[in-house]
Amino acid sequence: MEADSLAGKGAGPKTHTSVILKPRIPQLEFCLACRELESEFRDRKPNTLVQVAILDAHAHETIACACTEMVEGTRDPVFLTGVSLSPDWPICEESQIKLSVYDVKGDSQRTSSFLGSASFSVAELLKSKDQQLALSLRTSDDSASVGTVVVCRLKMGEVEDVEVEHVTADAHQKCTLVCESSHGTTNDKDSEPLLNEVFKSPVCKMYRFQTVDGAWLLVREQMSECALSFSLPRQLLNLFIQEDGCRVQELKDLGELSPHWDNLRTGVLTRYGQVIKAYQDTLAELEKHTGPSFKPSCSKGQKYLEFVPINLHTQRMRVTGPSKTDAVYDVITVGAPAAHHQGFKGGGLQRLLSRYEVEKKSYSTAYQCIYYPPEHTAKARDILSTVSQLQPLIGGLADHLLLTAQQHSAHGLRDALKSLALKTEQFVHALKDELVKSALLALHAARPGYVSKSHTSCPAMVDSTPSPAATPAVTPAVTPAPAESLNQSPESDTAVCNSVSASPGTEGGSVKHQDIPHHTEYDEEEWDRVWASVAKNLNRVMDVVDQLRRQDNTTQRPAVEQTLADVITSHSPAAEWSEQLCPLVAALKNCVNEVAERASKSMAFVLLQEAACSSPHGLQLQRRRDTVFSQALVALACGFIVRLYSGMEDTGFLQQLHSVGLVAQFESLLSTYSEEVGMLEDMEVAVSDLQKVTFRITEAPSDDPSKLQPTVSGRRDHYTVDVPLPVQAFQTLPEELRKGKLLHVVPVLFNVGINEQQTFAERFGDISLQERINQRNFDILQAYYKSLRDKVPLESLPCFQTQTDVKELLETLGQNVVTKKRKNVEILWLAGAICRRLNGIRFTSCKSAKDRTSMSVTLEQCALLRDEHQLRKDYFTRALDCMRSSRQAQGEGAQWDDPEAGSVANHKPASRHFYPIALLLVSSHLLVVWLILSLVFLLAKYQ
Repeated sequence: MEADSLAGKGAGPKTHTSVILKPRIPQLEFCLACRELESEFRDRKPNTLVQVAILDAHAHETIACACTEMVEGTRDPVFLTGVSLSPDWPICEESQIKLSVYDVKGDSQRTSSFLGSASFSVAELLKSKDQQLALSLRTSDDSASVGTVVVCRLKMGEVEDVEVEHVTADAHQKCTLVCESSHGTTNDKDSEPLLNEVFKSPVCKMYRFQTVDGAWLLVREQMSECALSFSLPRQLLNLFIQEDGCRVQELKDLGELSPHWDNLRTGVLTRYGQVIKAYQDTLAELEKHTGPSFKPSCSKGQKYLEFVPINLHTQRMRVTGPSKTDAVYDVITVGAPAAHHQGFKGGGLQRLLSRYEVEKKSYSTAYQCIYYPPEHTAKARDILSTVSQLQPLIGGLADHLLLTAQQHSAHGLRDALKSLALKTEQFVHALKDELVKSALLALHAARPGYVSKSHTSCPAMVDSTPSPAATPAVTPAVTPAPAESLNQSPESDTAVCNSVSASPGTEGGSVKHQDIPHHTEYDEEEWDRVWASVAKNLNRVMDVVDQLRRQDNTTQRPAVEQTLADVITSHSPAAEWSEQLCPLVAALKNCVNEVAERASKSMAFVLLQEAACSSPHGLQLQRRRDTVFSQALVALACGFIVRLYSGMEDTGFLQQLHSVGLVAQFESLLSTYSEEVGMLEDMEVAVSDLQKVTFRITEAPSDDPSKLQPTVSGRRDHYTVDVPLPVQAFQTLPEELRKGKLLHVVPVLFNVGINEQQTFAERFGDISLQERINQRNFDILQAYYKSLRDKVPLESLPCFQTQTDVKELLETLGQNVVTKKRKNVEILWLAGAICRRLNGIRFTSCKSAKDRTSMSVTLEQCALLRDEHQLRKDYFTRALDCMRSSRQAQGEGAQWDDPEAGSVANHKPASRHFYPIALLLVSSHLLVVWLILSLVFLLAKYQ
């Protein structure tokens, strides 16, 4: 497996009793040690490791299941890495387990010699005294003994306060055990259906470390692949295709345009067709995908996998102390969201988008289009989406009103009218925008035969900034009011020339003809009248419904109480309610349809001009943005689910979730040098775009695990991720969550480059991008904390051993952000600590989520054990080495040869230091720089 890190963090240390994440006791676990080993040369102490395999009697084969770390220079090694065999393994009491001991030689780590092996059955271990075996290691020809291997069973869930002596007198080697499970999981059977549909192929490890007071900590780690890595990109691609297909149809529905605009539309339709075809091809390839549930870093440049995040894994560390309570720390590790397939020759998204806006203005001059700023085009998309949602909904509610009228139900009529009035009011207010009115004028000017009266020639460029104009206002009661002025900037002289020669016709289908005569002068007040008529028709319906309800109340009173006025004003009993409402409801529906059609066409014309004014690579830039957004969204959804599952019984967390949402803190280790600058620019836009994502917790239709997969809906300006929960878990949620309240996430990104390339950037390059990102996201994080402080009691936040409060941490973070300091990793430490204290979601990223990410996660994991759980100082470095060595061996998918062949995989411990490692290479790189500068000087001298 390619992912390198296993540690987790994020949720604060809380007692964990959730039914969803209750740990399961594995079936068999044991630790290993050796005594009096003999090496090939008697004056040399061996560098030892042990390979563990299961002898399958039925299949007559050996199954490698685990391997220890390498212990250097001792004849009596005690291995920190043990073995954990879950019930998934095909073992029983009769199963034979084989231990093969190797002596690793040389720096290459690939040359080793076989020392000896020993075998035992599970029954022998379970029935032995103290469940401990001492086995003689025999050579391959069984001619001699080369030492003893000791096997000691470890009973999980037990944390003894007593010191247990093992096979060495070294006090530093006592009672420190780590157990590895290649196929195990820490979830019990009740939670497996829930988690296994989202998280795949869990890998578990266990450690036992001593605290400063002599007690023992049981540390469990679990890493899992996330099944969302492929399922959510497929859903997003379907949504992209659907949205672009709707855009194509809207452009076709614009009707007849002048030759100039018709030619531009043809070009835009062609480009949209190419994008849709590319997305369909990518989707087809993803549907065929089989294999791991993550994308390895070696595949980051593959085109059909570009929407899939790199090396997405969930990491969890669970710490159990003498008090028997669990502290859980989660983190999501993922490669930085970036468009590797498209490359970074021109930079990343942040730079490309800035350049794109400049190019749009120049292209608007060349193509004689109206330039709309990004906020206007975003508003046009929002209006189109709102109209497409509300128009059929209003029609359905209007039909439901007539149905209740036929049933003569006064209460039903009242409720139906309330719903109809609410949605109609939303419809009217959504179109209360000057952009619609100005776009209708521009669309009329684009019709065939239109000639501007105020201009005899085409302007060089036309500005779309609307002028103050009167638009009808709608009161909360949906009553038409006098026109009111919107706060808009002044309008430039606006005219569009349609006399530009262009080839007529459109591609990709026919377009509808406009019914309004094009030669007539455009009435700018017509839209105001049509728009206000929606509210007028609704008011008529409301008046009739009120009258019918009063009539119903009158007929229910005794005849003696009826006054003469009641008799005169009452309708005939024979009059049907539906007959009175039917013409009014029909008029309302027709009016809504007319307004919706005009508004949709005007907004589609705005988007046509945006696409026409775009550079030829405009839609390719949208594809790049779609790509990195897909990667970021999958990671966010994975982190949200992990955080939700771990906080199901935390009332404070659930209150925070629906009150202010969660903060999602992305820790980036990218350098600001070479291609990684483009990656960071991509990641900045991707993380920022996550602001348009909301989550909604839903009740699963059944407890079938296949029904627990999250789903995505929406469009590019807003997406909603539905997270289904089983019925039993869903019913325990607060009412706000059960009612489907949309839950917000506040994404923040902090970046500090830490490798040798960052050294070059800080000495000879530019780090302004990193400084701007950190400052901007600090402001976002600070604003989130202020909102949280106002709405949620701070007492409900997690409690930590380090008593520094969030406000003080924020002040220190702000100081570090503005401080000019090279490789200021304090920014990352402080941001991570604040995130954990705010119940946030933690992410760690580098280029591929391997080396730098692994070093960061393991260092933070050990720091948490030291700061929050009193890990002994002399255990810190040993724990760090052990965690990193196991990740290195596992991270590259090490394959073992036959035990007798004497060849093993790389198991050298990783470096003991994280952030200082870049400094080790500084001197050599500076020498290279000096040589290059000297060469340049010599060339300049001789020229």
